[in-house]
Amino acid sequence: MENSIKLSVILKSKPEDVYRSWLDSKAHGLFTGSKAVIDPQVNGKFTAWDGYISGRNLILEPYRRIVQSWRTSDFPEGCADSCLELIFEDHEYGTKLNLIHTDIPSGQAGEYEEGWKEYYFKGMKEYFNK
Repeated sequence: MENSIKLSVILKSKPEDVYRSWLDSKAHGLFTGSKAVIDPQVNGKFTAWDGYISGRNLILEPYRRIVQSWRTSDFPEGCADSCLELIFEDHEYGTKLNLIHTDIPSGQAGEYEEGWKEYYFKGMKEYFNK
């Protein structure tokens, strides 16, 4: 079974603004509708969705790319973190955000794909496309 996801969304905001908002606790909470706590530096820890999601910032290339270790409380016990890569590209309407989520526990990719669309992309479109 597939254990990776590749998605993209177009947002009417500059890559710099989308990048900064992903790493900002308040903004992240506003576009998801749930509490986030983010230490916006390399090796900084984060939680989102009231602690359901947690991880660390592994690579931060300002305004271009974020790579994070990523897991939820639904990961099987003893399961390694997955890897989340976000790529921010200039687009004629603002930003094309490419999301690549790999190393997802077997059988869980479908539910996370729906989660990214419903709980992230939907709110991000509302937040950035005002």
